[in-house]
Amino acid sequence: MSARRRFDEELDLLHHELVEMGSMIEKAIKTSFNAIESDDEEAAKYIIESDKAINEMERKIEARCLKLILRQQPVATDLRLISTAMKMITDMERIGDHAADIASICLDDEKEKNPEPFRIVDNKILEMANIDLEMVASSISAFINDNLELARTTIKTDNEVDELFYEVRDDIIKGLKSDKISPSLAMDTLMLIKYLERIGDHATNICEWVIFYLTGEHKNKKLL
Repeated sequence: MSARRRFDEELDLLHHELVEMGSMIEKAIKTSFNAIESDDEEAAKYIIESDKAINEMERKIEARCLKLILRQQPVATDLRLISTAMKMITDMERIGDHAADIASICLDDEKEKNPEPFRIVDNKILEMANIDLEMVASSISAFINDNLELARTTIKTDNEVDELFYEVRDDIIKGLKSDKISPSLAMDTLMLIKYLERIGDHATNICEWVIFYLTGEHKNKKLL
């Protein structure tokens, strides 16, 4: 088997692992949000524990990338692909962390002190979560399918997440002023929407690295 063929097979494995890691973080986001909606502490504990598997996958992909660089002599395009994968998994791992952060809100002792039922999810927050899921899936798809237009479109979608974040934040402030929600519930809600906003940011980062991989350009600066 030629060196190039072995290299291409390693790249195929890299793509497969990235898809697997992408599926893991999508599931983590969905399950953590469902835990919040249903106040399911067992599901929350599961997501927090399963974050270890996402971290392990990050290390596995990183090791494969380093192996490709050290044992082969990748040309510029190959090097961009490997560099992109290494950058992507950092953001993917952080998305997994935020999913665990969301789940941990279920386990907050302060929620027991809220006079109202622990239900912090409204339509705007649900929309934020759904957009996040679409962004994460699209960012991974853009990389796997070399889809430059999808990467650029996904980046623009982050504006919707940001707008919803500010709307919900303002709703929380109004609720506090009118004593419609307790301070502890307001804090939990602010944390939730901040984690969702950050997931959108990380999906955007992934898309920016996809653009770099496909064009050699990143944030208006030529790198390779």
